[in-house]
Amino acid sequence: MIAQHYNSTHVENNLIKQIKIKENQLKIAQESDMIHVAEELQGQLLKLQSQLSEPQDQNVEIQALMGLLDD
Repeated sequence: MIAQHYNSTHVENNLIKQIKIKENQLKIAQESDMIHVAEELQGQLLKLQSQLSEPQDQNVEIQALMGLLDD
């Protein structure tokens, strides 16, 4: 149970970091008039934000499956 809570917190913290990075990238793209890059970053940002709003147990499962695919 404790390990699952730790994993859930870790996944959430990781998502928050990724969201902050995408927000910074989006700001730079918008300031540089990189329209297509900004649109792509907005889509990626929305996807990350939707993952953050999902129940954490589901996020842990998704991250575990993604980890298997990355190997």
